[in-house]
Amino acid sequence: MSTDKLAGKRAVVTGGSRGIGKGIATLFAENGADVAFCHYNDDARAKETAAEIEAMGRRAFAAECDVSQPANVQAFYADAKNALGQIDILVNNAGFNITQAFEDISEEDFDRMWSVHVKGTYFMTQAGYKDMKARGEGRIINVTSQLAYKGAPSLTHYCAAKGANMTFTRALALECADTGVLVNAVAPGVTNTDLLTPLAQEVLDGLKAAIPLGRFGDVEEIAPAALLLASDDGSFFHGTCISPNGGEVML
Repeated sequence: MSTDKLAGKRAVVTGGSRGIGKGIATLFAENGADVAFCHYNDDARAKETAAEIEAMGRRAFAAECDVSQPANVQAFYADAKNALGQIDILVNNAGFNITQAFEDISEEDFDRMWSVHVKGTYFMTQAGYKDMKARGEGRIINVTSQLAYKGAPSLTHYCAAKGANMTFTRALALECADTGVLVNAVAPGVTNTDLLTPLAQEVLDGLKAAIPLGRFGDVEEIAPAALLLASDDGSFFHGTCISPNGGEVML
């Protein structure tokens, strides 16, 4: 539902061409925000998402960015600022997953998982935080996973990375509590997106069986958590995590 909760705001969403990232980007636009987003090797869907945002009367900026590379992160953020102006909201959503037996995960596999999720989140946040701190306001939202709380077999490197981002959220929230910048996280349960594609059927069956509501979530059920944290309605949330997960993890 369209509102003016983010009227006049400018947001950056990483991994915004599809899945949860796209859901957040388009919901922000529906609520009045101009949106810049990055993607990785997803030009066609990025153009579609940008067109959807512009069709709502909002400005859109899309660019490819491998968030595992800090130099690329800095360049993308600078380009987003040049396109939209000072950024009010940053959503770190970019990520991927792949099932691998723990003993088969190579150093290269591990490094890629951590570089995308942890390094990407860390340095994108650093880029945005400096400006937000200087202005005395801003919102940073890190998309983690309910698996940071409970873990999952064949996803040890993914779970570890998401857990690191959860702790990073809390640590930064403590450090910046007097700056006017609010830092929070969203930890979705299993959601119907492309990230499920690499998972083996037995893994999917096991994940669904663990959810009290008996189903996976939809993007439209996850994105509103980010909208809450980005809007004035979320003004007393700091260092916390909202976890829409169908009852799989009860906090």
